[in-house]
Amino acid sequence: AYRQQLAEKLSRKELPLGARYHVFVDPPGPKIGNGGSTLHVLRCLEDLYGDKWTSFIMLLIHSGGYSRRLPNASALGKIFTALPFGDPIYQMLELKLAMYIDFPSHMKPGILITCSDDIELYSIGVEETITFDKPGFTALAHPSDLAVGTTHGVFVLDPSSFSGKGELEYTSCHHFLHKPDIETMRQCGAVCVRGNCSQLSSSGDHSDSEMDSECVYTDSIFYMDHSIAKQLLTFYKQMGTLCCEIDAYGDFLQALGPGATQDYTKNTSNVTKEESQLVEVRQKLYSLLKGTTLNVIVLNNSKFYHIGTMQEYLFHFTSDSKLKFELDLLSVAFSIFSDKAETLDQSASIIQSILEPGCFIGPGSVIEYSRIGPEVSVGKNSIISGSYINLKVDIPSNCFLSSLSIKINDQVKYVSMMFSVEDDLKKSVKLLSDIHSLQFFGVSLLVCLDLWGVKISDLLFSSEKTGLGLWTARIFPVCSTLSESVRMSLKMLNSVQHMSTFKLNGFKLLSVEEMLTYKDVDDMLKFRKQIYDEICLQRRKEKSDL
Repeated sequence: AYRQQLAEKLSRKELPLGARYHVFVDPPGPKIGNGGSTLHVLRCLEDLYGDKWTSFIMLLIHSGGYSRRLPNASALGKIFTALPFGDPIYQMLELKLAMYIDFPSHMKPGILITCSDDIELYSIGVEETITFDKPGFTALAHPSDLAVGTTHGVFVLDPSSFSGKGELEYTSCHHFLHKPDIETMRQCGAVCVRGNCSQLSSSGDHSDSEMDSECVYTDSIFYMDHSIAKQLLTFYKQMGTLCCEIDAYGDFLQALGPGATQDYTKNTSNVTKEESQLVEVRQKLYSLLKGTTLNVIVLNNSKFYHIGTMQEYLFHFTSDSKLKFELDLLSVAFSIFSDKAETLDQSASIIQSILEPGCFIGPGSVIEYSRIGPEVSVGKNSIISGSYINLKVDIPSNCFLSSLSIKINDQVKYVSMMFSVEDDLKKSVKLLSDIHSLQFFGVSLLVCLDLWGVKISDLLFSSEKTGLGLWTARIFPVCSTLSESVRMSLKMLNSVQHMSTFKLNGFKLLSVEEMLTYKDVDDMLKFRKQIYDEICLQRRKEKSDL
């Protein structure tokens, strides 16, 4: 999927043509996390280029896993998430390259590491530049509220080299905290006062106004030079097969700076049995990296945005968010939208889609890569992706609908997954007797299965290893057309909302996990291309009419 989308972008000249693009897949076996992936990529580069790889300037984008919190990105990849601007539309990959376009000319050979679902926007002086030329690691730092710090990495900056003044400042990190609680931030001296951030706030009583002005500096992207990369590659080769998840942020950066201690290596909360190797790997990484400098580029006038969940996606694309204002996100981006369409709330977001006259799209909803017929009404705060809806239907609010092409026995079929945007697709239970605690649109999955006539057995879930949850529940019917698959999923939802039976007997049912296994990338991209071509044709027609 990735290679195909890259090839198409390059053929349309939508990406810089002077760079080399590679897609590296994690080795088969246990999950190895983005840290393990980083090590694996170094190995792949050496295999491809020999020693030459150490002279390259590289951008490594971790594309994320299955994207269970934003499932419309699951099939074709988070880095190819469509954004509501550009003509034709930008995807996350183009935005990343545009944001970092100035970096390579101020960067020594090395690797800049980023994720595929975050956006960093900043302002610096006309004469100032962001430079990655120091040995060791260099990270960008953004002022954030203390609550944000609890879910990110936080830098404890060296007070002797940090003034907190100006838009851009080069300093170093005493030590790095990974998702610390607020008390830990205070104890370690990570909390600063905005405006004069070198004035570390003392612990004790705080007035509300004082609390408002407090901040911590949180992480986003980081760079490592080639001497570090070579050390990490040697370490990876010595380890042989990795059997645990390593975090490139938590497990690399916590070992750095003069204040780093080994304490974090033993903190294995949420570690599963097969990851018994984790403590050993962390300790070896700590021994390898301890004493290495963590340089920090403080961007005082900057903001870090994350678009990794359905809620974040809806908020940033449809509300009056700061991101929407800063990137000038559009309500209608590269789409056919007739004035005769009933109404389109300004807060809705339409991305590379065709909306027929008469349809209604509610406030705060996102429609991407879809065809919406004249008798369709979409409620508020919903996400519709890759779907063709041509029947008379009211799609309720807070609805997530995403259609996939699949190939089974060399035949193309279609399945549409449907959830509430509030449903937790990561939640799972271990026993069949506990599935009553799983919720589909606020209703116990047990009740839903009864309404749909789906039997509870060991065959109900596609994988015990990933747990029994909405992700692995075989509940979505395989259909012969795209529009039929949407109709079936809407009937399933209707039966739950009205507590009426709608039997799924006779249908082959798949879980989301299985849909991704059987996905037909060619057919999904073909559907998108048809919409693209139709929009281009309409544009040409409008021009000639003028």
